[in-house]
Amino acid sequence: MELVHLYGAQIRSRLDELAELRIRIFREFPYLYDGSIGYEHDYLESYATSDNSLCVLVRDGKRAVGMSTALPLAHEDEAFIAPFRAQGLDIDTVCYFGESILLPDYRGRGLGVRFFDEREAHARALPNVRLAAFCAVERPPDHPLRPADYRPLDAFWQRRGYHARPELRARFAWQDIDASQPTHKTLSFWLKALD
Repeated sequence: MELVHLYGAQIRSRLDELAELRIRIFREFPYLYDGSIGYEHDYLESYATSDNSLCVLVRDGKRAVGMSTALPLAHEDEAFIAPFRAQGLDIDTVCYFGESILLPDYRGRGLGVRFFDEREAHARALPNVRLAAFCAVERPPDHPLRPADYRPLDAFWQRRGYHARPELRARFAWQDIDASQPTHKTLSFWLKALD
């Protein structure tokens, strides 16, 4: 397997494979996202236009099997920024970690740890950044599409030094795989000081 580091505009050359990977993996619980290539291109464009963004792409031969992203929070969509402003936090000191996704056959091999290592190193190299942040979708424990063997990643995140910040929440709308219309979901943030 190969880890490919893409920065800023380099991401644009891989938009199709990144979009397809996101759509495939985000169909799983807890996201249940019924995605489209057009939406994914628009979303990933914010990473391609940021001079300080990172995408770590994992390839097995010619096949993309995982990816992880990071960029300064100030370069993200306003919906990600607003909860930090509402709490009086300086957005220029935060690096936002987007997705960290792998195809099922590649999980449990240490790549999730590597994704965090790579993104934290990237964040520490950015000027003024002191915090790493990401958000996780909230789904009820009794959600009908929750797999019986589903395990939340909270313990893994806590071992990495991240703390849930329930006062920092964002709302986004997307269409679930079992729905006919988009609905709003709540995402809660996790933060880590990068000292």
